[in-house]
Amino acid sequence: MRSKLPDSKLSIFAVMSKLAADYGALNLSQGFPDFDTDPVLIQLVTEAMQAGHNQYAPLAGNLRLREKIAELVQELRGKYYNPESEITLTVGASEALYVAITAFVHRDDEVIVLKPAYDTYEPSILLQGGVPVPVQLEAPYTHINWDAVAAAITPKTRMLIINNPHNPSGMTFQKADLERLEDLVRGTNILILSDEVYEHIVFDNQKHQSVASFPGLAERSLITASFGKTFHTTGWKTGYCLAPKALMQEFNKVHQNTVFCVHHPTQVALAAYLEEPGHYLNLGAFYQRKRDVFLEAIANSRFQFTPSAGTYFQILDYSAITDEPAPAFAERLTKENGLASIPVSVFNVNGKDDQLLRFCFAKEEATLLKAASILNSI
Repeated sequence: MRSKLPDSKLSIFAVMSKLAADYGALNLSQGFPDFDTDPVLIQLVTEAMQAGHNQYAPLAGNLRLREKIAELVQELRGKYYNPESEITLTVGASEALYVAITAFVHRDDEVIVLKPAYDTYEPSILLQGGVPVPVQLEAPYTHINWDAVAAAITPKTRMLIINNPHNPSGMTFQKADLERLEDLVRGTNILILSDEVYEHIVFDNQKHQSVASFPGLAERSLITASFGKTFHTTGWKTGYCLAPKALMQEFNKVHQNTVFCVHHPTQVALAAYLEEPGHYLNLGAFYQRKRDVFLEAIANSRFQFTPSAGTYFQILDYSAITDEPAPAFAERLTKENGLASIPVSVFNVNGKDDQLLRFCFAKEEATLLKAASILNSI
């Protein structure tokens, strides 16, 4: 049998979560909360089902939800997306990413990926016969080397994928970053695929810099977002894509032949839930408190860190503790100390190892303090 992805392995998230389960370890590896979803949102889904919203939603999604997304984006990003033709609901941001790549990447097209990168980007490119072009960032991944990005652009470059706020590093792009990117793609046919699933999770009074806010980028960008990340419902797999009409028409050709539509009652519920802006506007402060609890608790440990600027992930440098490769140390930390994390090296070019582990702090305070106690003992 010929495999389309001969080098693809089981996701590191699945590997580490299984290891955590096998050894009864605290799981700060995979990015999901250990606290409950707002019961108000759960009740809204129940009410939507009871009200009969149990059949297919429109291909692009429930219109009222698309209208609420348009209002949110215009208010926060200063850019209007037409809910009739420029917004589509998807099965999580993962489907949006896959559909965007499938719709626009042809055989031998090059797609620039900034590494470390979320591990679904490159397999999706390869499945279309495209060529991933990795640009390795330097640890601790606090800035982008745009000169290196510029050097990677060729006449074959079809797409450039960015992730802001950035997983796994917790880095956020600054205004100057988006302005430089705008300059780099001006006069080209390069598309931008902007993964902005952590858009509402930024810290220290920063403002999220979306490509939607930059006209030279918005005109060529597909933006993916996630209600699962925003509203602590990762298992609901509900996200959306924003794009100019011409791009969205091509996107929807693939979307309709992939899943056609998304769980209808959840969409009805989300439209009602978005009536209260505090549900997403307060998210940064909510997660910053968790970040600060975690970092204050490990301040005297042997781990070194730069506080995460966004997402709900924190990278810790363990180079003062051991010379072990990150995958080996992450495995030992899980088996012997009862704490699971993600080795950052698995997201890098050729496994480039800077002795960094990623921890998820979307957890109850008691969980974070227990994890800190383990880290302090090492």
